[in-house]
Amino acid sequence: MTTRHVHPSIFLLLILPFGVMSGYLTVTLAWQLAHHGISVEQVSALVAVSYIPHTWKFLWAPIADSFWTRKGWYVLASVLSAAGMFAMGALPTTAAALPLLTIVVVVANVAVTFVGMSVESLLAYGCAENEKGRAAGWFQAGNLGGNGLGGGAGLWLAQRVAEPWMPGAVLAVACLACMAGLLLLPEPPATHRGENVGHTLANVAKDLWGVARQRLGFLALVLCFMPIGAGAASGLWSAVAGDWKASADTVALATGVLTGFVSAAGCIAGGFVCDRMHRQWAYVMFGVLQALSAVAMALAPRTEAMFVVFTLTYAFITGLTYAGFSAFVLEAMGKGAAATKYNVFASLSNTPIAYMTRVDGWAHGRWGSGGMLFADAAAGAVGLLLFGGVWAAVMARGRRPAAEPAPGA
Repeated sequence: MTTRHVHPSIFLLLILPFGVMSGYLTVTLAWQLAHHGISVEQVSALVAVSYIPHTWKFLWAPIADSFWTRKGWYVLASVLSAAGMFAMGALPTTAAALPLLTIVVVVANVAVTFVGMSVESLLAYGCAENEKGRAAGWFQAGNLGGNGLGGGAGLWLAQRVAEPWMPGAVLAVACLACMAGLLLLPEPPATHRGENVGHTLANVAKDLWGVARQRLGFLALVLCFMPIGAGAASGLWSAVAGDWKASADTVALATGVLTGFVSAAGCIAGGFVCDRMHRQWAYVMFGVLQALSAVAMALAPRTEAMFVVFTLTYAFITGLTYAGFSAFVLEAMGKGAAATKYNVFASLSNTPIAYMTRVDGWAHGRWGSGGMLFADAAAGAVGLLLFGGVWAAVMARGRRPAAEPAPGA
């Protein structure tokens, strides 16, 4: 099958609804609920439950690989997630409505996982080998940009419109418009599908195992567990901002809208770099830059200006790492059951983010903000050494000559 050439930016458009869903819930809807008297604890519980589908989505990713078309899944998932977003805003912002709102949030986030799976499958087939880095960069820029759109634009609307359902309705329509991008891409083949569901699922499992057995795939799996480029410190900026004498408005601007734009730019730049060097080592290089930025922030004067400079620097480098992650995963997984393979890697990559957030928090409790930043950087250095050791061992094994046959064999 001849793949129609399209600019990689098409994947930014297609993945926007995935990011918008997260931004709308965590920023816009959270603000509306708090504004109407819902406690922070209740809001945080609602946000937390939205992450459950994204933690376990690899379990139902084989469904997207086994049935129907990628474009069909995208359209259905877009309609359901847009309807869910509208329903979130239309439901009453009262404590009594929270159980129903929780159900809507879970269903909408399950739906939007299929948006992501569809785009990841289209991404595997829709870009040339020498453009996987750029495509990964545009893809992640759309993810982060969508998050900023759903949060920033949604909140701006929520503060200015007469009815609480209007921001969700506007964002839902905008997400549905992203389906126009499907017109520019062909439907990928489904060569991994068998005569029946059982054969198809067996082929999906073989495809996944085949990636893990290959040298490139094994190294990619190892890299997913390493504390390199996790960007965990960014989740604690608001908590430590006082040490830099940063005002609430400065924190909101630096860690909100500006971070969205800067990290998206980092994604695009990172994708460009990944097409010009070994993609796994590009990701490692980005992780080293992130560690150096943490050290520089720890050593710099504790002023509001330095807080803005270094949080945005860290955000740009985090964008680089996002693009690097998708680039090396796309390279390692190939085509076939793309939704399943990508989401296994994506789920595994959440592991270092989770444990590094705990490590950074622990370090802050013992040594303050500077210690937190040094610990973040030190973990990255340890990850670099570990991955370098695994890489050297795997490469040495690959170069080992075959054993001589025994005499008389």
